[in-house]
Amino acid sequence: MTGPVRVTGPLLDVLEVFLQALADNQELHGWAILKATGRAGPTVYGVLDRLEDAGWITGRWEDQPPNANTPRRRLYRLSPTGAAAARDLLAARRPAALGRLAQQPHPGPALIAWFRGLTGGAP
Repeated sequence: MTGPVRVTGPLLDVLEVFLQALADNQELHGWAILKATGRAGPTVYGVLDRLEDAGWITGRWEDQPPNANTPRRRLYRLSPTGAAAARDLLAARRPAALGRLAQQPHPGPALIAWFRGLTGGAP
């Protein structure tokens, strides 16, 4: 596996979101990542492409009934290798971020419901 070509602030932001989603056993779609990072769409989707090409995340299209009137979303999850690489990279570049993730209490029901709303109810 190769790593992302360059380490940028947006990359680190996206990895933080993915590590939180991994801890919560959630898949993420692009819009949820945009909202969580506060970054622009082209920036986030560029990072997602790089991470997927590097094998750090896996993506799949959400299942939808044929008569659905909304476009399918692409759902992403950290791969096992990507999770280890993300932790290593954040430990080197943003050690406080890993500390925040480790110290967070288990989210309450309201936060879980809000996050599921962003992720379309994905487990």
